[in-house]
Amino acid sequence: MLVTRSPEKVADLGAEVRRGDLDDPASLDAAFAGGETLLLVSTDVVGVRLQQHRNAIDAAVRAGVRRVVYTSIVHPDPDSPLILAREHAATEQMLRDSGLRWTFLRNSIYADLQPQAAAQARELGRYVTNSGDGRLPYVAREDCAAAAAAVLTSDGHDDVAYDITGPERLSADDLAALYGVPVAQVDDDAYAAGLRGAGLPDFVVELYTTMGAVTREGVFDVESDAVERLTGRAPRPLSALL
Repeated sequence: MLVTRSPEKVADLGAEVRRGDLDDPASLDAAFAGGETLLLVSTDVVGVRLQQHRNAIDAAVRAGVRRVVYTSIVHPDPDSPLILAREHAATEQMLRDSGLRWTFLRNSIYADLQPQAAAQARELGRYVTNSGDGRLPYVAREDCAAAAAAVLTSDGHDDVAYDITGPERLSADDLAALYGVPVAQVDDDAYAAGLRGAGLPDFVVELYTTMGAVTREGVFDVESDAVERLTGRAPRPLSALL
């Protein structure tokens, strides 16, 4: 069963489709009715999505759902300077407090975002970053989806958190080598100024600058074999996706 704001967009996937909108709590009762396990994909409205997640969790409780599988982030931390980590930590706590069984899929940063970064670096002639020597195991969304499917269709995952990562912990030097350009390390202020100069809005500047800073501090430097254990196949390296 699929729940979406736009049923017409997934009508050809061969599954029952119901309309449900996380901004419209009343729509979720019928959408979730009869469900036993809910895959709650975190929404992309950074800064305001906690209420959307709360609406989904409350509706799951009302509908008699037994377990929620939630797509979180590696190293969720309520005290992190990174808003992504704070929001995921808050949603995880909502689920712990809900009385539902839960499974947290703590996804690393998506490899699928890197082709755009590579194109920008090649256009600029260098890879500009404030991430220092920090390493990050970029993961393909396809592997995140496969891990989620495995958890949804097998037992033994109640109240368990999995770090869902790619197979390689890549540094800025590694990325620059993949992109075919030199790396240019800058401090946080210079990095933020460059983003503003490119016309990015303030909240995006803060998000990207903070992400580089926490990467530099080792927050994302996580090793995990969860994708292979759950799915039976190794995750794709970033080089293959590029």
